[in-house]
Amino acid sequence: MATLKAIRKRITSIRNTQQITKAMKMVSAAKLRRSQEAVMQARPYAEKVAALLRNLSARVSKEAHPLLTEREEKRVDLWLLTADRGLCGGYNANLIRAAETFLRTHRGQKEIHLAVVGRKGVDYFRRRRVELAARYLNAWGRPMGEFAVEIAEKMIGRFIRGETDAAYILYSRFRSALSQVPTLEKLLPVAGAGAETEKITIEYLFEPDVKTLLANLLPKVVEVAVYRSLLEAVASEHGARMTAMDSATTNAADMISRLTLQMNRARQASITKELMEIVSTAEALK
Repeated sequence: MATLKAIRKRITSIRNTQQITKAMKMVSAAKLRRSQEAVMQARPYAEKVAALLRNLSARVSKEAHPLLTEREEKRVDLWLLTADRGLCGGYNANLIRAAETFLRTHRGQKEIHLAVVGRKGVDYFRRRRVELAARYLNAWGRPMGEFAVEIAEKMIGRFIRGETDAAYILYSRFRSALSQVPTLEKLLPVAGAGAETEKITIEYLFEPDVKTLLANLLPKVVEVAVYRSLLEAVASEHGARMTAMDSATTNAADMISRLTLQMNRARQASITKELMEIVSTAEALK
């Protein structure tokens, strides 16, 4: 059995850790509220833009704009959004596992260029000597709008120059603080062209013509999709960290309760032993 001094020292250490996890939970909860509001506001806009695009692109051929052109996927870009920090449960591990599944599935069939946002993903693949086409460290503190435009411009540039045949983004879709789902979304070529199966129920008046509108709209659609993915990733990270820190705080309280009980038993045993020694000594002196 551990000594009383060792048990007290361990209780103090766990109590200090509990204070840290409780503070981290409160910080993540505050950030989650703002991030969740941003996600909820971005979703309807992104969905409406996508619906408008489907309506427009159904009226033109796939050759109307380079971003609509579908090619055989021989070269593929995969953009992975991970966090810069840990202590968020299985958030990073689930995303990295999904990325490895994608790489393993298409290995030998396609040339995959992997771009990673977040220190956790970069460190993971760097340790395994996986070549990264692009890496972003400490990028989550930047304005999301500017960051989304930068990523979208790189995606679009590589696709138009013919350096890649498709671009995918892998991020964690926010459902709730308890549920974040790794989601793989294809951004390029932009889906929706020639949507014969979808019934067009909305009529638009165009000025200028549809092709000119597509030239201005399609890059914005990609930017909005990337922006939404970034917001989903931020909200998912805060939700996962809040849940993980809440569990850690609860576990620390349970450990303190068990160690306190163990300490009381050890102290009681020590007192009993001392009393028995005193009684034995007194009997020996008679």
